[in-house]
Amino acid sequence: MLNMIDHGVRTDAPTLLIAHGLYGSARNWGVIARRLADTRRVVAVDLRNHGMSDWKDTHSYADLAADLAEICEALDGPVDVLGHSMGGKAAMTLAMTQPALVNRLIVADIAPVAYGHSQLKYLDAMRRVDLSRIEKRSDATALLEPLVDDPALVPFFLQSLDVAGRRWRLNLDVLADEMPQIMGFPDLHGSFERPALFLTGEASDYVQPEHREVIKSLFPKARFTALKGAGHWLHAEEPRAFVDVVRGWLER
Repeated sequence: MLNMIDHGVRTDAPTLLIAHGLYGSARNWGVIARRLADTRRVVAVDLRNHGMSDWKDTHSYADLAADLAEICEALDGPVDVLGHSMGGKAAMTLAMTQPALVNRLIVADIAPVAYGHSQLKYLDAMRRVDLSRIEKRSDATALLEPLVDDPALVPFFLQSLDVAGRRWRLNLDVLADEMPQIMGFPDLHGSFERPALFLTGEASDYVQPEHREVIKSLFPKARFTALKGAGHWLHAEEPRAFVDVVRGWLER
């Protein structure tokens, strides 16, 4: 089963399950999870091939959804599910294929469509870091910074570096091989008839106006909200606003 980080205690409110994006981890969501855990149990997971979860040979959305379903069952679902980017696609796949496990759905800055841009450049940057030269985290920072076009992403990536073990807690080889599936989205039929919130960053280009038609076809009760000034990593850029919107939605 996936590695979980548990926050808060179970209450009358449904448990909230959080699924991170590509190259992320449950730890990335600690601040958000702790703030939301004052009224409900919040469980953040490491998806397969990330963090402390097992490394597998495949990384399809069917795989990710099946992994999340196992967690939902262990949590005596249905649960509320929040997924960002890749985790949002996994959450949507779960909701579409096993709707009985999902109470409400929150999708952060992603649409149920295939994307043309690849995230391989960041994977290649991590591969190019000579881990034999790493003695402390600042060593890794100095080696990775010249290889990454957005300085704000360097500390995010380094959260997945095991400095003592001189290894990435990311299955870089499988993620590279599976990148076409990660950037794509499965051909799903039917619809998820429970409430769904699509929360986007105002400055992000991941969810376009033309995506709303396909979103509404799969999630007819979808509602849309944008965080002012936020980009794709909206939960990290505007954590207070993110928590306020998610809390308001969950407590409606």
